[in-house]
Amino acid sequence: MFTSERGGIIITSEIEEKAKEIIESRHPLRCVPFLRDDFKIEDAKEAIAEAYKSEESTKILILGAKSFTIPAQNALLKILEEPPRNILFLLLAPNKSTFLPTVRSRLSLHQEHIQKVYETLNISLKTLDLSALFAFVKEHDRLKKHEAKALIEGLMYQAIHIEQLSLSEAQLEGFEKALRLIELNSRFQSVLVMVLMNFLREVKRGR
Repeated sequence: MFTSERGGIIITSEIEEKAKEIIESRHPLRCVPFLRDDFKIEDAKEAIAEAYKSEESTKILILGAKSFTIPAQNALLKILEEPPRNILFLLLAPNKSTFLPTVRSRLSLHQEHIQKVYETLNISLKTLDLSALFAFVKEHDRLKKHEAKALIEGLMYQAIHIEQLSLSEAQLEGFEKALRLIELNSRFQSVLVMVLMNFLREVKRGR
């Protein structure tokens, strides 16, 4: 599957199932899974410590999470570049954008072809007013990082495919900026308001 001897990245929506599949398919090689909701710096340190435990044959470290913090990814950079002898890293996540370019450049990437299913959200971007904006923000003010990213992606899908809006450059850039800010742990309420305000202004200009 992977051209790199260091391992690879697998983009999958079924992280736990994929980890089990890898463990079963690579038997009798030893696989050590590190599966989290949010992969943090302490998880990276634990994985690195496991990587430096000497092995006679190949050992596969499976790092799987819905999101990886930037400090955790930075901590992994050196060992991903030069892993110890007989150590193979497999990183699992639902989105390629989860990983820093520096991480992606060190590993081969395989993306499973799974069609995402987006539910219609309880908001109309075409007729958005301030009342609806703040009600939606209040409803979604306590989301985990991967949930926040999924909501932004769902909003973009709804705008383009469900409401069939012709998005301006500012609106498209707003979605891209939102995903970057979420990765940097910005306050999600503020990020969501920023995205939605682009649509509110569009409505006002059309009046």
